[in-house]
Amino acid sequence: MSRTGNQLARLESEEVARGVRLLLASPMLSAAHDPDGFDLIRRRREPIVKWFDYYCGWRVLVEPRAGYARLFKTTQRPDRTRPAENFDRRRYVLLCLTCAELLSTTTATIDALADRVKQAAQLENLPPFDPTRRSDRAAFADVLDFLDQQGALEFTETQLRSDPMIITRLLAAPVSASTVDTIDDLTREQKYETAHRSLWQRHSVMRRLIDDPVVYKDDLTPAQLTFLSSPTGRKVVQTGIGLAGCTLEERAEGFLVVDADAIATDTRFPDDDSHAKVAALLLLDRLAKGPAKQEDLVEEARELLTKFRNWAKAYQSDGGADRLAADGLALLVAFGLARVENGTVRRLPAAARYEELHD
Repeated sequence: MSRTGNQLARLESEEVARGVRLLLASPMLSAAHDPDGFDLIRRRREPIVKWFDYYCGWRVLVEPRAGYARLFKTTQRPDRTRPAENFDRRRYVLLCLTCAELLSTTTATIDALADRVKQAAQLENLPPFDPTRRSDRAAFADVLDFLDQQGALEFTETQLRSDPMIITRLLAAPVSASTVDTIDDLTREQKYETAHRSLWQRHSVMRRLIDDPVVYKDDLTPAQLTFLSSPTGRKVVQTGIGLAGCTLEERAEGFLVVDADAIATDTRFPDDDSHAKVAALLLLDRLAKGPAKQEDLVEEARELLTKFRNWAKAYQSDGGADRLAADGLALLVAFGLARVENGTVRRLPAAARYEELHD
């Protein structure tokens, strides 16, 4: 191959790797919010689609005219520790109601839409939604902001305009929600019931590695460990991760996929962009001394708030220490750095890597 050919091949592989990581960070990526990222994915869509299909069994839909790319990340292990930003059960209920209303009425004012959501909640016997109540207004605003970020909603000077097609793409389940009775049915992927077991091993292992901050060997099934331990399985995994522009770190306890450019990372730890993350680092210091009861971590948070009274003002109120400890602990659990068992919190091996950075 000529020198020019080598350069073009290297550029393509770099762009494909970047496109894969962009979709991992933003499974619904719109041209409106990331024009450069969408243009890259549009140009390199064929190898990107093939990468996700072969290594993860995930479908990617790229719609150049509509201006969005959607990675349908399906899993049989729904992660409740990583909801949409700022989302709780209340906001997810409002999101479903809002999407339903926007599918039937694509153009409306914010007040009119809020009124329709209020009526829908009443008809479905759901917890009442009152737009005049501050907490409900805040929840509704978070829902509209989320839809805007996904490219499903556009704000004009006087009203909202929704994109029904993008709204229907938000749910990444392999089957229609209206056809199932339970969450397990919603995440069931029938293709693996008849496929050779090596296909499921490859896809399930790669999904864990690229989706979880750290994967402990104890959390893998015997079949997954066998696949990772075999020369063929290890080569497949290392090749796939390399094509995505990442590297695989293996320790005695487990595996860690590292994206040196942090493109595929939807949230980072450690950093100081939130009080909960700062508290989580300090809680790690406590856990380094040994297991602790959750009450002990609350006391650590209380001492921190007392020592720095002008810091974390959102937590400087009644119950603030409990909330700060809970938020910090939730981060540690989500990042695979700690585990709670019967009220006792134990540090996990991957925490040593973050403590080195902290020191």
